[in-house]
Amino acid sequence: MANTVLNNQKGSIQLLDIGGQFIYDYAIPVFINDNRLGTLRLGLFRTRAEKAVNKIIISVVVTIILAILIAGFVGSLLLNPVTKSIKKLHDSSEQALRGNLDVRAAPMLKKNCWEIMQCHQKECPAYKNFHHRCWYLAGTLCPDCIERKYAKKIDSCQQCQIYKQCSGDEIQSLAESFDAMTLSLKGNLSDLKNAESILNEQKALLQMILDAIPDFISLQDQEGRYVSVNRAFCEMLNKNKEDIVGRGNDDLFSGNQAELYNQEDKSILETGTPLVKENRVPGSKGPKWLHVVKIPVSEAKDRVRGLVCSGRDITQLKAVQEQLTQAQKMESVGRLAAGVAHEINTPLGIILGYAQLLLEDVGKDGQIYEDVATIVKQIKICSKIVADLLNFSHSRESIITVFNINEAIGEVLGVVEHTFNLNHVMVKHEYHKESLLMKGDKEKLKQVFINLLNNAFDAIEENGSICISTGPGKTENEIKISVSDTGIGIAKENISKVFEPFYTTKAPDKGTGLGLSVTFGIIKDHNGTIEVFSPPLPRKKKEQGTQFIVVLPSGLNMKKGELNG
Repeated sequence: MANTVLNNQKGSIQLLDIGGQFIYDYAIPVFINDNRLGTLRLGLFRTRAEKAVNKIIISVVVTIILAILIAGFVGSLLLNPVTKSIKKLHDSSEQALRGNLDVRAAPMLKKNCWEIMQCHQKECPAYKNFHHRCWYLAGTLCPDCIERKYAKKIDSCQQCQIYKQCSGDEIQSLAESFDAMTLSLKGNLSDLKNAESILNEQKALLQMILDAIPDFISLQDQEGRYVSVNRAFCEMLNKNKEDIVGRGNDDLFSGNQAELYNQEDKSILETGTPLVKENRVPGSKGPKWLHVVKIPVSEAKDRVRGLVCSGRDITQLKAVQEQLTQAQKMESVGRLAAGVAHEINTPLGIILGYAQLLLEDVGKDGQIYEDVATIVKQIKICSKIVADLLNFSHSRESIITVFNINEAIGEVLGVVEHTFNLNHVMVKHEYHKESLLMKGDKEKLKQVFINLLNNAFDAIEENGSICISTGPGKTENEIKISVSDTGIGIAKENISKVFEPFYTTKAPDKGTGLGLSVTFGIIKDHNGTIEVFSPPLPRKKKEQGTQFIVVLPSGLNMKKGELNG
């Protein structure tokens, strides 16, 4: 059937079979104004049309593929520098995260500010810097630059010709911004490390100062934990610093002490009132006295954040105070002794005078004579006691001369040796072969030797020996005198008391306890020392007795034979 087309259709297509071949029959109506003149028909072999269409499709596909390949090649050429820059920036960021702040992400610059400006200021940080443009660097020396960091100077740099010629693309700007950030971060970290180093040095210096202070010092927080302590505090507790810091009173002290210290610390932290006290604490070498001060540490708004405790060992000070108290007591005793001696001396003299008159008036063979002689003897004992008291309470003016210590001892022995022999007490003397000259009060030192010999004699009573020897001391300007006996000796617990006034182990009629005290005072006035050993040195198991060793400075220039000072 022929392909027909209606008036209201734009066209019609039919596939016609003409005997083994197919033809596309196209029918299109033709109009002039509203009148249809006829029908335009066109026939196309289907096989030929399909071949033409296939050729067109193939050419289009090939064209598209070629376009894609060309676009990919061109794109890879264009994107390769970008991807390399991004990869380098990524790698640099990873290295920066690992702590390497010396990494650089910016590429080499093609144009440099010193070349554009023909600048030769080698001290400028931008000079010969091939990776960083000048507006990213602080301290540049260009006259138009502002002496500020990047964030402050970039606005002014945007007006500079160098910025306009070298501004680069966004990736380069990003890379240089990254480098500027790492440089700034490195500088800040360097400043922090320097500040940390300074703080550590100051901390070490402060700790060294605290450790050098003999007073013990500690710092506690609000919870009572020890934050910092010095060496003296560690030595007091016999612990290491690491064993103290971070711990509380309960960990460091015994139960009662810890409870007391916790109550004190709590009161200071709550009230803000300092505490000053003296503590008597046990120690390895005996009890100690500590002067302790606890002060609250406050911050803003008077809020207490902790407390500082400082303390000082005042054991020696306490001993000095006790000695001062004893000295004041002995001063009072001396004044009393002087008054009593003066009051007693006059009636004793009168009694002695009348008793001696009675001895002259009575016969020597009667009982009355013996009784009066006993009175005279006892009065003389009382007079000696009074004389000892006066010697203890008053000191006469010293007469300083140069004399031979051997001769002074010989004079003393000449007085006492006969009396000692009557009780079968032998006195041996071992003088140094050369004269031992010294400068001092000869009469007072003779009194020292008399007291030491009498003390040895009283310890022996009878049938014994006393040895007195002289020789040089440890130095050529010292003289050493030793007085030893074979008496009963001194008990160990009494050795430290023998030089105390009025201390004696003798019977009441045998001594006043002032002899060794007076001896100690005379030796001290001559800047000497006296020691007592019982038994004598060198010690033997079965040996008894006592040894006094006196060391006196000669007061002479032994090389020139002149008097010192």
